[in-house]
Amino acid sequence: MQRFRAAQEARVQTLETKHTAALARLKAERTVTYDLPDDVCLRLDNLSMTFGGLKAVDELSFDIMRGEIFGLIGPNGAGKTTVFNCITQFYKPTGGRILYRTRGGSVLSLANYDVHEIITKGIVRTFQNVEIIGELSVMDNLLIAAHRQYNSGFFAQMLNTHRVRQEEMVMRERALKILDYCGLTAIKDLSPLGQPYGTLKRIELARTLIAGANLIILDEPAAGLNDQETLELVDTIRQIQKDFDVTIFLVEHNMGLVMDLCDHICAISFGKKLAYGSPQQIQSDPVVQEAYLGNSDVADSKPAAEEA
Repeated sequence: MQRFRAAQEARVQTLETKHTAALARLKAERTVTYDLPDDVCLRLDNLSMTFGGLKAVDELSFDIMRGEIFGLIGPNGAGKTTVFNCITQFYKPTGGRILYRTRGGSVLSLANYDVHEIITKGIVRTFQNVEIIGELSVMDNLLIAAHRQYNSGFFAQMLNTHRVRQEEMVMRERALKILDYCGLTAIKDLSPLGQPYGTLKRIELARTLIAGANLIILDEPAAGLNDQETLELVDTIRQIQKDFDVTIFLVEHNMGLVMDLCDHICAISFGKKLAYGSPQQIQSDPVVQEAYLGNSDVADSKPAAEEA
């Protein structure tokens, strides 16, 4: 029995030593200084992601400037969502680097952070399918998204201390302002279930704002919307970018929306970059036209406002 206990203690000590060494190594990695121009929010530097023998993203590089609206386009299976998953560290890239500038000006290598830490750095993402908690009110959906904004620790929240109650009051006031900004005040106490799809999209955008976003990543924001809702979404995204001084990175199949909304666009196919430039440059690029939608949809796409 004593030998067994001694062996167990030795194993625990070994694991603790490895854990301490890993934490020290991670701390050292996070203190490394990275070079990134002041006007760049996000840089993909030869980003690669391999699944077995399949290269979903193949040495992809581009910069997203601070305060711009940036679009990533490509056919189905091009690797667009994989790029998003690499940025948010849902996937750990197999090659390359992702550098990110926080609102405070610090430059981080996102590979040094786990997926649950990314939101604390000001990177907030929406998904193709609306992720709303139907059992809660619209207000409570926002307050849950704000959980990383609280400074109180776990035990303080368990005990519901005075400081926690003060923080909750401040966060509730902030939520009310954001709900009003997004035109959601009238339904703040209602369940989001049964609300129009366009309203659910606005709830998602409101949650990115209360989460303290610096970089908002939108995965097909116009999916499921009718023409009028799409027009309203374009106006909302553009206004959010200006009023909250955020950078917006989106993937979208609606070429009218992309051409109307984005400052710069990167087109990819099979994980490789085809072209990078302004909407006008992308629209007239024959390689993009051929690879993306067979010479037609990109060239013929009109801004969302004109289509209406």
